Amino acid sequence: MQIIERLRELYNRDSKHSNYQLIHSSIAKHISSDAIKVNSRYEQERLAYINDNVALPGKRVLDIGGNTGFFTFSALEEGALSVDYFEGNENHAEFVYLSARFLGLEDRISINPCYYDFSSRESTYDVAFLLNVIHHYGDDYGDGHVTMDQAKRRMLEQVSKLAEVVNTLVFQMGFCWQGDVERPLFSLGTKREMIDFIQQGVGHTWDIVKIGVAERASDGIAYADLSEENIGRDDSLGEFLNRPVFIMKSRCSQN
Repeated sequence: MQIIERLRELYNRDSKHSNYQLIHSSIAKHISSDAIKVNSRYEQERLAYINDNVALPGKRVLDIGGNTGFFTFSALEEGALSVDYFEGNENHAEFVYLSARFLGLEDRISINPCYYDFSSRESTYDVAFLLNVIHHYGDDYGDGHVTMDQAKRRMLEQVSKLAEVVNTLVFQMGFCWQGDVERPLFSLGTKREMIDFIQQGVGHTWDIVKIGVAERASDGIAYADLSEENIGRDDSLGEFLNRPVFIMKSRCSQN
């Protein structure tokens, strides 16, 4: 099929965030695993924690920086009414567009091949995914001439602005500015520093209701609620698995 061949080509195109996300099973089963290289970021494990704590059936969903659409298609599979997908990488956006056509989901996914405007008030949502995006402020998107301190303030401003149009936010961020290990956002690189940064920075607009932390399980990795036992940094897991998953409720959304 021409669409499947094009999907393989798009997924394999080299870019900063290529091969970064699992392909949703509804598409992956049509693409030979020998034809693509996938580097999982524990999407299934994060999704399991999200599904345990966020009701998606019948909800209007926003996916900011949706990459190749794993969480967009997963939300629809879980019964979401619709998804507005935003992605500034044109290859990823085309991948999701063609996948939606192939699956007959064009009427439930709005494809926006651009970076999300955090000041937008055009639409409101029940749930938003903002997963591993904001630490790229000043690089992938936003003002490229800011200092790290300025960038951190902008990150918090953007998260706060979402509270005006989103009821529930599923949020994750990295420990390094622009993904550069030489630019740590937090001096010690700990979960506690990140949690304090979010609590203090957006506590006036969001209530943090759950924080999920990756732990080793008998069959791999699982996300569990934050506790005194798992709040410490575990370098054996690598940087990505030390990033908590925040589930937050808006204090000001009217939708």
